[in-house]
Amino acid sequence: MKASRQRLAGLIRKEFLQVLRDPSSLAIAFVMPVFLLLLFGYGVSLDAKYVPVGLVVEHNSPESREFTAGFGHSEYFRSHSFNDMHTARQALHDKQIDAIVHLQADFDRQLSGGEPAAIQVILDGVDANNARLLNGYIQGVWQNWLNSRAERRGQRPSTAVQLQPRIWYNSALRSRNFLVPGLIAVIMTLIGALLTALVVAREWERGTLEALIATPVSVREILLGKLIPYYLLGMGGMLLAIAMAVWLFQVPLLGSLWVLLVCGSLFMLVALGMGLLISIAAKNQFVAGQIAIIVTFLPAFILSGFLFNIDSMPAAVQAFTYLVAARYFVAILQTVFLAGNIWAIIIPNALALLLMATVFLGLALWRAPRRLE
Repeated sequence: MKASRQRLAGLIRKEFLQVLRDPSSLAIAFVMPVFLLLLFGYGVSLDAKYVPVGLVVEHNSPESREFTAGFGHSEYFRSHSFNDMHTARQALHDKQIDAIVHLQADFDRQLSGGEPAAIQVILDGVDANNARLLNGYIQGVWQNWLNSRAERRGQRPSTAVQLQPRIWYNSALRSRNFLVPGLIAVIMTLIGALLTALVVAREWERGTLEALIATPVSVREILLGKLIPYYLLGMGGMLLAIAMAVWLFQVPLLGSLWVLLVCGSLFMLVALGMGLLISIAAKNQFVAGQIAIIVTFLPAFILSGFLFNIDSMPAAVQAFTYLVAARYFVAILQTVFLAGNIWAIIIPNALALLLMATVFLGLALWRAPRRLE
């Protein structure tokens, strides 16, 4: 037993020395998380703010000025005034604005006469999601103006039901709060799968695996000697990502840090198991790296719910997402960060990660080379 522990300690020390001699491993573990978090935290936003909108008012009046002032006072719009629809349409065509709000000449007459006063809204539908958001924002400006106008006149609002929205879990409606926790799963996938996909393949290429197999070291000790250093690197990268999320990007952490660490450990074991299995099968660093990106990173990026809503995907694709480990960890991350320790979500997803870790590590142990070929 003592000799086994000494052999394992020696293998771990060997792997750590290999990591220290290979700057790319440290870059993947610590530099890449910082780069991705800065890129997505500051460069990617799903919020529609300061959207350029063209205003065409055919007859300037107190009512029309009051209505259009709502666009200037909103953080969601950057308003531009145009004298006629032809100029505004040309600006929309040239991508200078994303929408046109048109008040016709009889707008005031319709209002004063008690008739329905219509406004024309033209949206650039190339980006369908942005167009839907803009449509909702413009309707909000319109409804707020109607309500304030009715209150000034001592009338009841025109709608029979008044909507008072209350937003839970991400009350600030910041897409950054949604993106940054999910990005941690993508980062850990890259750290765990990409780094370990290279370790056994590197031994095959350098011919050092044969020397290891010829020693009294068991296959289990070889795999543990490679897993433990990269597990520690991956958890270090996760702690760095959590620290940046909380202190740099101001993402609320409503749940417990220990829950994140336990679930992160399970997910890291899944990523390490997938990486080891790829490394054992590929026997070539370049091929192993390419397979790791295609099999682990791309599904984690596209099919985990990190960016795209899984419920909006076709049924066949939704079924396939159950095979993507990042799907379960993204659900845990977003829940713990934004909602707290919701055990009805955490426990089933953690059990799924535990099952996948057992399967992938078991397959890696089964496929590991035991003798010289």
